[in-house]
Amino acid sequence: MPTLPLTRREFIRRSAGGGLGLLAFTGAAPSFLAQSALAQAPGPEKDRSILVVIQLAGGNDGLNTLIPYSDDNYYRLRPTIGLKDDLIPVNEDLAFHPSCGPLHQLYDLGQLSIVQNVGYPNPNRSHFRSSEIWETASSSDAVQHTGWLGRYFDNTCSGTPQENADPAAVHLGDIIPQSFLAERSHSVFGMNPRGRVGKRQDPAAAAYEKLLQVDHGAGSASYLQHTMMDTLVTERRVEQIITGYKAMTGYPGSQLAQSLKRVAALIHAELETRVYFVSQGGYDTHANQHNSHARLLGELSAAMHAFQRDLTAHKKDDQVLTMTFSEFGRRPSENGSGGTDHGTAAPLFVMGSPVKGGLIGNAPDLKLESNKDLQFSTDFRRVYHTVLDRWLAADAEKILGSAYEPLPLV
Repeated sequence: MPTLPLTRREFIRRSAGGGLGLLAFTGAAPSFLAQSALAQAPGPEKDRSILVVIQLAGGNDGLNTLIPYSDDNYYRLRPTIGLKDDLIPVNEDLAFHPSCGPLHQLYDLGQLSIVQNVGYPNPNRSHFRSSEIWETASSSDAVQHTGWLGRYFDNTCSGTPQENADPAAVHLGDIIPQSFLAERSHSVFGMNPRGRVGKRQDPAAAAYEKLLQVDHGAGSASYLQHTMMDTLVTERRVEQIITGYKAMTGYPGSQLAQSLKRVAALIHAELETRVYFVSQGGYDTHANQHNSHARLLGELSAAMHAFQRDLTAHKKDDQVLTMTFSEFGRRPSENGSGGTDHGTAAPLFVMGSPVKGGLIGNAPDLKLESNKDLQFSTDFRRVYHTVLDRWLAADAEKILGSAYEPLPLV
């Protein structure tokens, strides 16, 4: 079997000679085309810092993730779904959900920080709007058209397009994250969470191949041709990396775990990519929360643990910080369907060998009447400020539009 072309020049040579056919775009590749290549980051040093973001889509129930088991108000507000058995204590007041054993192991090793009761002023309970606030780092009364990581790219990526440059960011899934939206164009690559990187039988493949083989000369058509070519070269290189990757630990079969395995492969290959984004859905637990939330947290916990072990075994753990976020928490009061409704604040996790580990911030106050919301104690933009300033070495105040007090994370 012939090897895959890994540069634009090699792609042109082989296509002209009747070599390999196209590896067609994934569902996310059009997003990459739309965002590609007017400005790309200069190749950073090999020991660069890398950020991996895990979205818990739907609104994770923080009170049943980090359980205030010593607080009678918790059981008063949750007489049915409040958890009592098989809890994994963090201290005399708080415990992990029983499904979070692997995360607790990381916590004991000092490789996991728990930022408590994270939210923002005047919270919005719409999935769409609250996700937008989190991904753009805007206030609740303002609309921001760029994502917080997109503005990071705008402020740190410069120069002319570089042939064979690695993507500035990679996301797993069909839709480019709003966090990545930027004023300027940057190389952003999207791929499937599992299975092949490309689909050789995609019906658009023949049309793309014809376009790439036509001589367009100069102008926008030529630019599009080169952009498509760069996309396909990146896709082929990514497939080769993932296919040949030897993980140093077993990954579970969940989509999240397989996504993180792909991220580990690209990190191990020393791509110059600085940011990766993966997502786990299903956290909108309005009904019958007990079993579904246990499954979700079990998948999250096992996937994060496997990812961290793999990075450690490959000696990449000191380069990678992994962070979770969710658009909101759930209400402290259970509803009448064995679940919880949209709420406000919740904890988030920051994982990695460079983190300081432990609990950060104040636990929520549960002295509340029924159907009242938690009052957040840590603004999520303090987390972003810390990650930007102390991990990615960027101008956090310029990117976020204001200064936020850093947290003792790294």
